[in-house]
Amino acid sequence: MEVQAKAKWVRTSPRKVRLVARTLRDLPVSEALVACSFMPKAAARDVAKVIRSAQANAENNFNLVKDDLVIKDIRVEPGPMLKRGQPRAMGRLFSIFKRTSHITAIVEDRPGVVKRRSAALPRAPQPAAAGRPTPAAAAATRAAAALTPATTESDESVAPAPPKKPKAQPAPSASKALTEGKKTEAKKTQAKKKDDGKKDTKEKKSK
Repeated sequence: MEVQAKAKWVRTSPRKVRLVARTLRDLPVSEALVACSFMPKAAARDVAKVIRSAQANAENNFNLVKDDLVIKDIRVEPGPMLKRGQPRAMGRLFSIFKRTSHITAIVEDRPGVVKRRSAALPRAPQPAAAGRPTPAAAAATRAAAALTPATTESDESVAPAPPKKPKAQPAPSASKALTEGKKTEAKKTQAKKKDDGKKDTKEKKSK
């Protein structure tokens, strides 16, 4: 069932009112009123008054449930225009048009469309004090304890310890090769030193 309410000669231009009306179509009445209260536009106050009037008409005159009401349409029509003037340079008159608008809100009942909240919304997690568990963590531990069955000493089975793995030792062939390589390098350096000493003595004798 459709119920409507009108507001005539509202001192706001239709263009500004239509910006608000577009965002409220097909919304539940309660949500539309909340949206109007948070809108930064001045025309939202006039639209909210018309919506409240239509809601009261549906509730009091037609015995409809206000929680099932949905905004079907909001029509905005231009009203009479007040013509004023502003004196400007060289004796001229600049015209000022003060526009008005007629607002019509149409409301209908759609049972089951509005979703009611059955439970409270979850709270955001809060930082816990040092050494104290959070309420959410405490509740989780209680639920886990309730779900796990009680066990006795006879029911518990001791799991065998896993076998220890022996430590990896380096291969003997690799260690031997390293030691032999070091020894050969040391012998080569000693032989070079001896050859250098012999050369020096030969040079001295030739001099």
